[in-house]
Amino acid sequence: MFKKILIANRGEIACRVAATARRLGIQTVAVYSEADANALHVKACDEAVLIGGPAPRDSYLQWERILAAAKATGAEAVHPGYGFLSENEAFAQACADAAVVFIGPPPSAIQAMGLKAESKRLMEAAKVPLVPGYHGADQDPALLKREADRIGYPVLIKASAGGGGKGMRAVFSADEFDAALASCKREAINSFGDDAVLIERYVQRPRHIEIQVFGDTHGDCVYLFERDCSVQRRHQKVLEEAPAPGMTPERRAQMGEAAVAAAKAVGYVGAGTVEFIAEQDGRFYFMEMNTRLQVEHPVTEAITGQDLVEWQLRVAAGQPLPLKQHELRMHGHAIEARICAENPDGGFLPATGTLDVARWPAHVAFQRGEVRIDAGVREGDAISPYYDSMIAKLIVWGEDRAQALARLDVALRDTHIVGLHTNVAFLRRCAATASFSGADLDTGLIEREKAVLFDQPGLPLRVSAAAVVAHTLAVEAATQGNDPWSARDGWRLFGSATRRFDLEAGGSHHAVLLSRHHRGGMTLTVDGQAVDFAVQSLDTETHELFLAGERLRVKTYAQGERVAVFGAQGSAVLTEVDLLAHAGDGATEGGRLTAPMPGKLVAFLAQAGDTVSKGQPLAVMEAMKMEHTISSPRDGTVAELLFAVGDQVGDGAELLRLEA
Repeated sequence: MFKKILIANRGEIACRVAATARRLGIQTVAVYSEADANALHVKACDEAVLIGGPAPRDSYLQWERILAAAKATGAEAVHPGYGFLSENEAFAQACADAAVVFIGPPPSAIQAMGLKAESKRLMEAAKVPLVPGYHGADQDPALLKREADRIGYPVLIKASAGGGGKGMRAVFSADEFDAALASCKREAINSFGDDAVLIERYVQRPRHIEIQVFGDTHGDCVYLFERDCSVQRRHQKVLEEAPAPGMTPERRAQMGEAAVAAAKAVGYVGAGTVEFIAEQDGRFYFMEMNTRLQVEHPVTEAITGQDLVEWQLRVAAGQPLPLKQHELRMHGHAIEARICAENPDGGFLPATGTLDVARWPAHVAFQRGEVRIDAGVREGDAISPYYDSMIAKLIVWGEDRAQALARLDVALRDTHIVGLHTNVAFLRRCAATASFSGADLDTGLIEREKAVLFDQPGLPLRVSAAAVVAHTLAVEAATQGNDPWSARDGWRLFGSATRRFDLEAGGSHHAVLLSRHHRGGMTLTVDGQAVDFAVQSLDTETHELFLAGERLRVKTYAQGERVAVFGAQGSAVLTEVDLLAHAGDGATEGGRLTAPMPGKLVAFLAQAGDTVSKGQPLAVMEAMKMEHTISSPRDGTVAELLFAVGDQVGDGAELLRLEA
């Protein structure tokens, strides 16, 4: 076994690898960018080496610097994690040439599976089922359109060198093809340096099922069962589970054997995932192979009882696979939810900011448990625009799917993040939909359930307002002295005492009145509606509310005037307004076209002097490796373009000026 390894990655996966290495007594070396000098993965390792600037191309993609760090620190092997260099055959070959073990497959396997078109030809020869499509080298746009017409719409255009949902477009009619092809190629060249595409039939109501495979240097290869990853947005996974609901033992064996055949066809070694697209009737087709450890590997660990990173290390050290196929068993059900910095109600635009609050349910980290959280950040850390938007992975295990779903709901309820938009509430609603809870799964689930997934109100105003009042009272009680004259408890010899709170929620102002009665008891009036009110605060954050006879537990977190409230029914953010302090505030200018997040300006779709209408696409930005189209907020004429294509722009920057 290795004595020291270098982890060529950051964030959660770097921490994950370090945890297993520590358990096995292996020393670890972290690499980090200037933006990650104080990152959690740096603290998790025994040594750390600075490799460049914040942008990945200046640091985590600089494999020459990473190899130099490995040699300088005496690391015998490099674990690439996922993303960045994990599927880069040039890096794997450079490691071999430098006599440093690459903890992953051989370069030839990465190359064979890295190009989708080439991998399809290999799978066809290995008799692995394929979706009808065009995988040829001729990339003439006219030919590609003829092939799409031949296959029949809808078709899927996919970047041949792609992954992670990037460089992928669904096309439903011939007149949409040219624009979709151009956009797909542009995103592919920016993300992968290669704009070649392939075209496939777009399977209706498909399920996304993947098989975890493992090969060793002794010629053995096994599959560790399946994961269902059908719940996706923008072709990126949201919820993953194992085993796949409705999977029969016979179909599991067929898919597992096909996955092993795919791996053996390229001489695969290490951890890999063979992804299949499956029809509702059970027919399945090879989609691609990810030649690395997957983000969702913890659900496989949960049901098999195996540590897949340990398997990777043992295989890379030349040891045989820890178990044979007939020795592998699965037990229970596991579900993973990807917690991301993004705004689901805003088209899943990535969010940046500081994790002012990051509180989790009781859990274990980087090991199997009923509730597991793998995170590469902690409270107070910043989520920057340079890297992926994932904050953490929440994994639950149960004896069966029903128990896993129940544990997932409670764990998401008790996950409290403040400081930026996240998808936590969306994930909870998604898991509770009729489709997901009833295992009616396909990749269109989010679109099908959008009525209950988006623009939901969260906590009722009455509850969130009561929570803000409770928080204020608890803070005052904690800070007041023993002098009875300083008490702010509203005591009166006769009559009632009424106190006013001015709150803002969702852009609206609300007057809240707290009345204390001289014979005891309180009344809370929210927008003219009065209810009996009582509160017991365990501390300044935890409160038991009694509203009209209903008992509710809430948590509150304050940053200045803003108070975030979390309860069983959801969450809300309110602002407690000091009217005197804000008396001079003026109105803000509206109707401007501004950047909804930090990123790079990819294209302007209108020029100065053009007349545009409300909702018309005007600009394209790239952030966190994805393209985002920005539309006009109103009718008008473009007066001036304020940036050049290729410029980096900040959140809220005005991109162009519109005139009436």
